[in-house]
Amino acid sequence: MVAMGVVRACAPPAAASLSREAAAQRKSSRTARVLVLGGTGRVGGSTAAALSNLRPDLTILVGGRNREKGESLAAKLGEQSEFVQVDTRNANMLEKALQGVDLVVHTAGPFQRAEECTVLQAAISTKLGNQNTIGTLPFSEQTAYIDVCDDTDYSWRAKGFHEQAKAAGVPAITTAGIYPGVSNGTSFFLLFGTHKFPLMAAELVHGSRSENGEPERLRFFYYTAGTGGAGPTILATSFLLLGEDVIAYNKGISNFFICVPMVFLRETLSHFYLCYQLGEEIKLKPYSGALGIDFGKGVRKKNVYLLNLPEVKSAFKILGVPTVSARFGTAPVFWNWAMQAFANFLPAEFLRDRNKVQKLVESVDPLVRAIDGIAGERVSMRVDLECSNGRNTIGLFTHKKLSVSVGFATAAFALAVLEGNTQPGVWFPEEPEGIAMEARKLLLERASQGTSNFVMNKWFLFRQP
Repeated sequence: MVAMGVVRACAPPAAASLSREAAAQRKSSRTARVLVLGGTGRVGGSTAAALSNLRPDLTILVGGRNREKGESLAAKLGEQSEFVQVDTRNANMLEKALQGVDLVVHTAGPFQRAEECTVLQAAISTKLGNQNTIGTLPFSEQTAYIDVCDDTDYSWRAKGFHEQAKAAGVPAITTAGIYPGVSNGTSFFLLFGTHKFPLMAAELVHGSRSENGEPERLRFFYYTAGTGGAGPTILATSFLLLGEDVIAYNKGISNFFICVPMVFLRETLSHFYLCYQLGEEIKLKPYSGALGIDFGKGVRKKNVYLLNLPEVKSAFKILGVPTVSARFGTAPVFWNWAMQAFANFLPAEFLRDRNKVQKLVESVDPLVRAIDGIAGERVSMRVDLECSNGRNTIGLFTHKKLSVSVGFATAAFALAVLEGNTQPGVWFPEEPEGIAMEARKLLLERASQGTSNFVMNKWFLFRQP
């Protein structure tokens, strides 16, 4: 691969970039209340800490089952925070916890095999105790919602509540973490243009179409050292994904076309349509199809393997890219061997059973934690887009600590919703109604805090396999 040019994705936020946020804060007549469910876990705790860091004025409710851990975290966050004991499986407890909450951030995974979207449904049905007065938020008295879902079935089940959320005036985003989340949201820029709308897959796709090219192939590559310090929930998620066929899309098999209206900022040009030739859905074996991918400085070349991740389907359906796939790899290398062995030799029925997988996680967790201490928790994402005009572009995102980075990524989505950048309904990060175009630059600036390498629209000449 020969790199021919680099455009830095973003610089530290300028004062002008934050003026809109400051104005929104001044307009608030009361402090926004944000409930972080799963707040006693690694992802939830990191999100609560990032929210407190980015917006000290917020009232942050740490929601979870472990009172000791929850109260300890709330004390560290300061006087604006408190612990709320809540079990997402208990409908009455959940509805009570949502009273008076402006935004609920659902991080209480794993999302695999969850049969109902209980938190989203509760958010749609729960009235706020007082009129919502946060910033320029355009919705009424319901609780807004985001989740860090990393399961395809769950994310599309959540999308099925779109009309209910829209009718109730509830803004909601599913898959709003780091990957998926920042990874697929930014593909919009690659398709439609980075100079105006800097978020990784959506941005790359946006860029390609602004230069008269059509996206041909979009590939997500992820690397995390060990579990990334993200705890047993992430480990359980990984094992559960090994029990799922990998869904990918491949152009050239099908001649089916889809036409969708072009949308720019707040104006819909209903008379002008883009037509995409879609590929066919294919099923592949989990943790197969190894590729060696260069993640740039600090990580370099790592092997990655096919996994069934929700951004593949959402990018295909929403962005109209005909060929889409996602791969993941970890370190040390023997963890990849172990994942391959689990996928090949454990029965799929075992890997799809949450209770059995939880017992497996408990048995290996001490060993995993010990090795995590040696491997570190560096995380890197690379998104590659190949276009019909021969211009191939990539986005890179690397942070030395996944447990910190996922918090800033999720908090960035949460603040975008609080600041009125999400329309009522249930959206994926790729959709402009989910995150307004003009808000994406600030979202990326927040999400990329502490990154050691963050590049968008680096273009190259030669394809990798």
